[in-house]
Amino acid sequence: MNSPIVIYEDNDLIVVDKPSGWIVNDSSTTAQLPTIQKWLKESFSYELSGDYLRRSGIVHRLDKETSGILLVAKNSIVFDYLQEQFKKRLVHKVYLALLHGKLDMAEGTIRYAIGRLAWNRKRFGIVPGGREAHTDYKVLGYFYKDNEKFSYVEFYPKTGRTHQIRVHAKYIGHPIVSDRVYLGRKTLRKDLVWCPRLFLHAKAVDFSIGDKHFSLESKVPADLSHSLSNLIQSE
Repeated sequence: MNSPIVIYEDNDLIVVDKPSGWIVNDSSTTAQLPTIQKWLKESFSYELSGDYLRRSGIVHRLDKETSGILLVAKNSIVFDYLQEQFKKRLVHKVYLALLHGKLDMAEGTIRYAIGRLAWNRKRFGIVPGGREAHTDYKVLGYFYKDNEKFSYVEFYPKTGRTHQIRVHAKYIGHPIVSDRVYLGRKTLRKDLVWCPRLFLHAKAVDFSIGDKHFSLESKVPADLSHSLSNLIQSE
């Protein structure tokens, strides 16, 4: 398993490139598993590195199988400031995903409220009384394999609900490739032959701390690039 990589660091901030397979936060069920929080506590010494309540400064989260950019504040002032920026939707995030099927609209917006499913508390879905969720998207290209079509898409989530992009993609009929939670068994088995993990990557983030602006990117990981090379590009 790959280790996290620091792609930016200063006196206030660490920006981590999280590999797929790493859980972000420590919990009672992650004692023997690699977590970003544990890695931060063992690898760095800063004001919040041992602060359990503030998750060692981790400002937001990524799913275990999702790779990409993660922001870590070194001190409480920056931690609180960035959390407020997320709440005000002033942090702009870009995700890459490969979806089943061809999205007919090259650009669009998905706005459906998301909540936990009553019959499976580990899964989320579009539910009455759920929390507002807003995702914009843009198609980068189309591919096909074995007569099945795929859409390579950038997502721009405006809210930060758990599993937001995965749930929205499934709801519009274009679930993410190799999604172990939201795909049917038959489709998942077929996907895993050529794409061994969820095809979702936190590619970029754009934000400010005071008058200092940050625009940071994470390269598409080799495993996802390899999976994409199994497909044939189409119009």
